[in-house]
Amino acid sequence: MQEAVSDVAWVQAMLDVEAALARAEARCGLIPAEAAEAIAGCCRADRFDVAALGRGAAPSGTPVVPLVRALTAAVPREAAGYVHWGATSQDVIDTAMMLIARRGLDLLLDDLERVATACAALAERHRATLISARTLLQQALPTTFGLKAAGWLVATLEARDRLAEVRHRRLAVQLGGAAGTLAALEGRGLEVSRELAGELDLPEPALPWHTARARVAELGAALGVAAGTMAKIARDVALMMQTEVGEAFEPAAPGRGGSSTLPHKRNPVAAVEVDACFRGVQAQAGLLLAAMVQEHERAAGAWQAEWAAVTEAFRLTAGAVGQVREVLEGLEVDARRMRSNLDLTRGLLLAEHAMMALAPGAGRDRAHELVQTASKRAVAGGRTLAEELEADPEVRAHLGPEEIRAVLDPATYLGSADALVDRALSEYRRRRSHET
Repeated sequence: MQEAVSDVAWVQAMLDVEAALARAEARCGLIPAEAAEAIAGCCRADRFDVAALGRGAAPSGTPVVPLVRALTAAVPREAAGYVHWGATSQDVIDTAMMLIARRGLDLLLDDLERVATACAALAERHRATLISARTLLQQALPTTFGLKAAGWLVATLEARDRLAEVRHRRLAVQLGGAAGTLAALEGRGLEVSRELAGELDLPEPALPWHTARARVAELGAALGVAAGTMAKIARDVALMMQTEVGEAFEPAAPGRGGSSTLPHKRNPVAAVEVDACFRGVQAQAGLLLAAMVQEHERAAGAWQAEWAAVTEAFRLTAGAVGQVREVLEGLEVDARRMRSNLDLTRGLLLAEHAMMALAPGAGRDRAHELVQTASKRAVAGGRTLAEELEADPEVRAHLGPEEIRAVLDPATYLGSADALVDRALSEYRRRRSHET
């Protein structure tokens, strides 16, 4: 990704646009075919000093001006006058941004597919691995680690869908000329636009979108959702790595997760990096959303702010996705610790199940009172909920000791967890089959 959004990549993308524009105009009869091929033959980034182009951009506020000047100097004299014919700087930069975005999105879609594959493997492997579901950071009810991983899977698939939608439906060529009218193209602007779109394999929009920036904002939002999804997964892993929890761990490696002062620590370093990446993407996505407000037919600052934001959003999203992929592909799962943590509340985690089991005989309200009272006694006396329920004559009138123990077995109160895992895996397989 660093290479895909580098300064060199941007320069090459702008040169690709200039080459495609020349060829499109030649096919429309606006410039000689020989001139178009001469221009295209010079559109290689390695022929230009990228740093010098950056310095040259300051006086005009756009890198296209020094690039066109350098390209004009590089082509044969008879073709020089046809460089950048009838286009404006924003046409080149916006279309180059779409080319950059297409490559960046392809990289992210591939990496997110690997994240989904890792999630699917965990969901299948741990569909029966008991773990405590946690709400507001407190143990709530039993669930399975497979279902937790299935939740990660579906969230990843949905984030990938958003990126794919942008990739296939929201990228578009930009050609509007100086003020969006294509006036310099002698009445053939729409033909050139169509040919340019075909040359670059980008959709042709209904109108130039110089100050209609929804597609760029949607790109930023989709990157934000993808990075946020990765950050949620990373946060779960970090919480499971806590000393008092110890249920799952990032893959071990020499020097990984160490502390400069505490030799015993195994820090969730990947999760920390993912969170940092997400915060950066969030800022860039917000910038791109704010940049939608632009003046009339050409922006005075908001458009210029997009360039670095798009680059940074791609770089940081790739960092988040890549880190989560590595973590999930090598995640160390401690199923025994997951199971033992379920016993920390001495059966209180199954209080709802006990209440539901008592309700048919005692009535729902009375069942709630009985279990609530037994739970309070268990907490106060340091005993198990099973012991307190078995000591209550009214409870014993409806449930025997074996029934109470069965009701307080976490494996008996998983609801539709297994079916939900199947549903997530089926959706994953359906999408993979559809894509192949």
